[in-house]
Amino acid sequence: MNMDDEANFVIIDNSQEDKKNLGLLVDGPNMLRKEFCSDLDFVKNLLVDRGNLRVGKVLLNQYASDKLIEAVVNQGFSPMIVAGDVDVQLAVEAFELIHNPHIDVVALMTRNADFLPLINIAKENGKETLVIGAEPGFSIALQNSADDSIKLISEGV
Repeated sequence: MNMDDEANFVIIDNSQEDKKNLGLLVDGPNMLRKEFCSDLDFVKNLLVDRGNLRVGKVLLNQYASDKLIEAVVNQGFSPMIVAGDVDVQLAVEAFELIHNPHIDVVALMTRNADFLPLINIAKENGKETLVIGAEPGFSIALQNSADDSIKLISEGV
C-alpha cells in the first residue's frame, strides 16, 4: 500500500472503553403500555450519554402478544417470557447484574416501589443505579433512592 492508498479510507474507532457499562431491565407489563412514552428505541437513545448498554432485557408475562415480542427483538432487546408475575424474575435478573463485574450501572425501567430493596442492594455493592418510570404511579421512594432517575412524559401531557 502506498501513501495515496491510505488517503482513500478512514478508520472509525467506535470503541467506548471509557464509558460505563449499563444493564437495563424493563418491567414489560408495567411499562410497555400505550399511555406511556416507553418506546424502547427512545429509551436506548436516552442512555447513550450515560454509557454502553451491555444488557437489555424486557420481561414479559405469558400474555404478551407475538407482535410485542417481535418489537422488543427488533429494538435490540432480549425478551424474557415469564409464566405469571414478572417481579420475581426481574429481581433474579437484577441480582445477576448487581454481581456482574462487567456492569457498572444497574438500570430498572419500572414504576414499582417493590424494587426499592434491589436499588439499595445494588448501591451497597458499589453499583450506580438508575430508574426509568412514568406517571401515574412512579414511586417517589424509588426515584429518591436511585442515583439517577428519568421520568418519561406521555405525549398527551
